[in-house]
Amino acid sequence: MTRSSAPDPKSDLHRYLRDARQAVLWKLDGLSEYDLRRPMTPTGTNLLGLVKHLTGAEALYFGATFGRPFDAPPLWITGDAEPDADFWATPEESRELIVDGYRTAWAHADAVIDALALDAVGRVPFEPHPELTLQQALLHMVAETGRHAGHADVVRELIDGAAGLRERDSNLPPGDRERWAAHRARVEHAARTAADRAPAAGG
Repeated sequence: MTRSSAPDPKSDLHRYLRDARQAVLWKLDGLSEYDLRRPMTPTGTNLLGLVKHLTGAEALYFGATFGRPFDAPPLWITGDAEPDADFWATPEESRELIVDGYRTAWAHADAVIDALALDAVGRVPFEPHPELTLQQALLHMVAETGRHAGHADVVRELIDGAAGLRERDSNLPPGDRERWAAHRARVEHAARTAADRAPAAGG
């Protein structure tokens, strides 16, 4: 009987982070300069801004936190930028600049992850300066990147209808435009029926 290999939590977390990074960048493929930047929600969520924000987050949690600072867009939450500055791209910040910066941040983060043990302790460089292990930093960035990959899914679908996890594995049931229109209509009907049956607010 062949034994399975021993679990490797660091490799597992790192793999999930890498997959989420790629999912975010794939959402940019084939879009115009305007569509990459256009705000698609009332709070201004846009694809290139999500990439810019994640670049700063990787630099923070795998760089400055562990005494290995890396030049990247500052996060507004740290107090080093105006509100939401890391969530949108100025006209002077090209697509190539932001995407290349994200990939460079990956390389820096990957080197730190490879060099340190999961129980290595760093300190977040803004108030209240909590201590953080590499394992906690990895968990945080897997969750954060996955969350923003979900934002990117919705934003891209609103722009041109493109949907799915990645190019060769959409992770969606098969269906053409007509099938999805019928599905949406069915969901809409269910929502309206449930609303009609619900008791009136305050009743």
